[in-house]
Amino acid sequence: MRILHTSDWHLGQHFMGKTRLDEHSAFLDWLVAQVEQHRVDAVLVAGDIFDTGTPPSYARELYHNFVVAMSRTGASLVLLGGNHDSVAMLNESRELLKALKVNVIPGAQAEPEQQLITLHKRNREPGAVLCAIPFLRPRDLLESRAGESADHKGRALQQAIADHYQDIFERAQGRSAQLGGGLPIIATGHLTTVGASSSDSVREIYIGTLEAFPASAFPPADYIALGHIHRPQKVGGHEHIRYSGSPLALGFDETGQQKEVLLVELSSAGLKEVTPVPVPVFQPMKRIKGSLKELAGRLSEAAATATGERPVWLEVTVTEDDYLSDLQARVQALCDGLNVEVLMVRRGRQERNGGLMAEQKETLSELTPVQVFERRLATEELAGGDEHELNRLYAQVLADLEEQA
Repeated sequence: MRILHTSDWHLGQHFMGKTRLDEHSAFLDWLVAQVEQHRVDAVLVAGDIFDTGTPPSYARELYHNFVVAMSRTGASLVLLGGNHDSVAMLNESRELLKALKVNVIPGAQAEPEQQLITLHKRNREPGAVLCAIPFLRPRDLLESRAGESADHKGRALQQAIADHYQDIFERAQGRSAQLGGGLPIIATGHLTTVGASSSDSVREIYIGTLEAFPASAFPPADYIALGHIHRPQKVGGHEHIRYSGSPLALGFDETGQQKEVLLVELSSAGLKEVTPVPVPVFQPMKRIKGSLKELAGRLSEAAATATGERPVWLEVTVTEDDYLSDLQARVQALCDGLNVEVLMVRRGRQERNGGLMAEQKETLSELTPVQVFERRLATEELAGGDEHELNRLYAQVLADLEEQA
């Protein structure tokens, strides 16, 4: 059985005033070509298909065109909802897409059997049993009780997620036995795991209730295909628990990453091999930093990496000690005649005591509410017990707001 694992497409993303339409279109065409070239039996998309719950019409068109193109390859397709996806929107065409051998799992299902899918090889023989688990919202698994602490809610949610995985996994074992045994079991997920390396463009899922799910709490599936973290990686060093990462750089902090999809081969003995397939760069992006004098040369170097007619998108950090009111204009003047486009100009600032913005040059939009609160607390002289209590109360407020959302 050969599957292709991908996630976090974020179709419809509007990046600093720029559409990603051409990039996403090129990626989806490339992905279909990989399915045909590698004779893939099934494609798993582990969440965040869209960037928002109300994607623009062109993003929906890309989605449906991809489904049609995939139906012509002979491979099956499983689409799972992520925290960015709307359950209602994915449900709109769910029944219609079944006619094209597409399984859509927008959220946790009322009947657990609906999250159990038999994946077939191209010759129509059963090849694997899939525990199709999407992003799990707290309200899908727990009943809210007034007065519970954030810590208690977090532990309860973590246990509920673990129980949900175990329930679907045991049903998968039963399905495998019904089909003669020996079928590998695959699971999916869209969540943060302990030790996963994140990036600025990843929005926290369980702020105030669950920060990360331990890898040890997953059932012993032969392969676990995860989404949500944009950096491709193994979880806890395990070969069989993987994030495929996003196929496009969704923030400037991701520009140094080699984006990939994962080609996974399984047999009756379990996992055979995982092969990363590098995704081409469809839109060059770079971060450069330096004084105005240094930037002149670095901008020329960046322009040299342009491919075709596409300009290189840049985030420029200027490390000048003096405050310059015309900084944006000065940077733009340096770009004259170069095949680059500056999307963001930052001022490099040294970390100061009492400042919310650190040397990493973060903006409020790049910080989670918890990080903002922690950095604000750091500006006050508080006793250790007071700081702990304020953090606890703030976590409780976030948990309550999350339940009401």
